[in-house]
Amino acid sequence: MSMNIVRELPHPSEIKAAHPLSKELIAVKAARDEEIKKVFTGESDKFLLIIGPCSADNEDSVLDYITRLRELQEKVKDKLLLIPRIYTGKPRTTGDGYKGMLHQPNPSAMPDLKSGIIAVRNLHMRALAETGFGAADEMLYPENYSYLDDLLSYIAIGARSVENQQHRLVSSGVDIPVGMKNPTGGDISVMMNSITAAQHAHAFIYRGCEVRSDGNPCAHAILRGYVDDRGNSFPNYHYEDLIRLSETYAEKKLLNPALIVDTNHSNSGKQYLEQVRIAKEILHSMRHSSDINKLVKGLMIESYIEDGAQKIGENIYGKSITDPCLGWEKSERLVLDIAGLI
Repeated sequence: MSMNIVRELPHPSEIKAAHPLSKELIAVKAARDEEIKKVFTGESDKFLLIIGPCSADNEDSVLDYITRLRELQEKVKDKLLLIPRIYTGKPRTTGDGYKGMLHQPNPSAMPDLKSGIIAVRNLHMRALAETGFGAADEMLYPENYSYLDDLLSYIAIGARSVENQQHRLVSSGVDIPVGMKNPTGGDISVMMNSITAAQHAHAFIYRGCEVRSDGNPCAHAILRGYVDDRGNSFPNYHYEDLIRLSETYAEKKLLNPALIVDTNHSNSGKQYLEQVRIAKEILHSMRHSSDINKLVKGLMIESYIEDGAQKIGENIYGKSITDPCLGWEKSERLVLDIAGLI
């Protein structure tokens, strides 16, 4: 047999019982969730920045980063809502390479998913307890969401997952905003179909149970650029792209039309310094079109303590071991600039 069971993993209820949230933290997260949801429903005109490392690879440096972000949030609280990226699962196009803290709590060690589940929950719990931030994570594996469903304030469905039926159905039963990325090939209709599915009610199987969802009115689009059949990156954040998406939303008649623009990945060609220019171009487009201004709810920015990226084992504190990120000084300057331009 080519698939061997290593161990049976604890049920989410067991993990939550062993690592519970206090009533105070539950209340803090609930208040923050409502504030974020109001941006997507149009009740709030604050601008969202979903910002942080490409992957959350080290608890100490991630919490250091988020603590800095908390101080920055206070400076821009009248205009911006900052949601830290704590991405604990890393999709791999070929299946090779570091797959995130969920797989490897220690990036240099062998995979250990039981320890990974605990490490991921503890990291999100510490972030909430120490900074008051409910964070964003990618729903890489839908069946794992229930280990974190009491902690997350935002979910992204990645470009390689957006066409998957289980991701769409689970998203329809989530009570926080879920962003659907356009697929790597750039087909916007795939993303829009995913949003439509997530906004509707469904009956399906989840973790061995028959469940029914109510639909998620805050499911929305994320534009992240695309790759052609030769592997070349192309952006989809320009004025014409945003107008086209606004028109597509109008045709689909979906609830709460909303867009988050990913300033890295194929939009920047993974040239992480370009994120500064891209962010400001999007704000420029918002100023010149009321339709774009109404549609764009925020940006996704890959940012860490140190500029760039490193290889696993180099052990440079606060430097990404996956995609290159904008360092803290540049990130802080960008956030303050965005607040001044909104």
